[in-house]
Amino acid sequence: MRIAILGTRGIPARYGGFETFAERLAVGLVQRGHQVTVYAESEGAPGADQWHEGVRVRPRRRPAWGPASTLAYDSACLWDARRGYDLVYMLGYGAAWACWWPRVGGTPVWINVDGLEWARSKWGRGARTYLRAMEAVAPRTATRLIADAEAIAQRFRQHYPGGAPCDFIAYGAEPVSPEDADVQQLARWGLEPGHYHVVVARPEPENHLLEIIEGHRLYLQQQGGGWPLVIVGDVTGATPYQQRLLAQASDQVRFTGGVYVPAQLNALRVFAGTYLHGHSVGGTNPSLLEALACGNWVIAHDNPYNREVARDAADYFANPAELADRLSQRAAQPPGAVAARSQRARQIVADHYTWPAIVDAYEALMRAELAAKARR
Repeated sequence: MRIAILGTRGIPARYGGFETFAERLAVGLVQRGHQVTVYAESEGAPGADQWHEGVRVRPRRRPAWGPASTLAYDSACLWDARRGYDLVYMLGYGAAWACWWPRVGGTPVWINVDGLEWARSKWGRGARTYLRAMEAVAPRTATRLIADAEAIAQRFRQHYPGGAPCDFIAYGAEPVSPEDADVQQLARWGLEPGHYHVVVARPEPENHLLEIIEGHRLYLQQQGGGWPLVIVGDVTGATPYQQRLLAQASDQVRFTGGVYVPAQLNALRVFAGTYLHGHSVGGTNPSLLEALACGNWVIAHDNPYNREVARDAADYFANPAELADRLSQRAAQPPGAVAARSQRARQIVADHYTWPAIVDAYEALMRAELAAKARR
């Protein structure tokens, strides 16, 4: 099969979940004998195609148009991909209106609907209105929708019953054990293995970082002290929300900034005493899966997406007071209970979220789609 994957900054992954997903899926499909192209951003004139582990990486220009840059880039990729592929897979529905272009030539187009993109606070009113409209357009322009959480898939089936079918295929994670990580990496932040709480998140309100800080503060007051909270993310003070976060910095609330070196990030996760997860508007969030794959004791924001992923391998909170209670309960756990929870977290990943199984699911669905097209 000749497959194009669009909607990412490119591979190898250096930025976020979509890039990691695109790399894992593309490389996995190439290893199974398929021809895969991943489109990548170019700030200037696009140069020649590159190759990464057998995947063709095709650059397209991303203009500097502010919030409209992503839309322009995705549209340019869709126009370029309108011919020469058996299937086009767009990650995200921001350019859903342009997904007709490959379909005019008979090429099936899939759209990964991700989460509730229009609900993210980083967007202004105009962008939110546009994205809400694109959510409604996507079921009409795509031949198939893909959701990485069943709760998101059910939402699309209920809201758009006459649109394209929506299938659930999960995201994946790579297991990491303490033997795979370098404990010496913690020295740069003055952390003791197993004696800190960690959050890995972008500094956006829907990730509830302020609520996590408040819950941690209440916990410290109740216990008369405790482990520090470590927040991993690019918190620079560039927005009023980030400024409010940085105002909470102390020896007990530490900001590492963005951490993109895999060895450092793996160490921060796998040696944490607790992983706190505040995401609330996405589907299957990569950072939650990666915490489970590290065997972390997880305390997550209480919403259907997080419960679907973590199941009984996490505690849940809805507000700072509940988080403080969960942190107090975690502090009282004996080593045996912590080890059992860690094993359960890893088992969930092994049963439901391994990359080879996810690539298998995509390959099977792609083959079925193209077989049905051939019959028609």
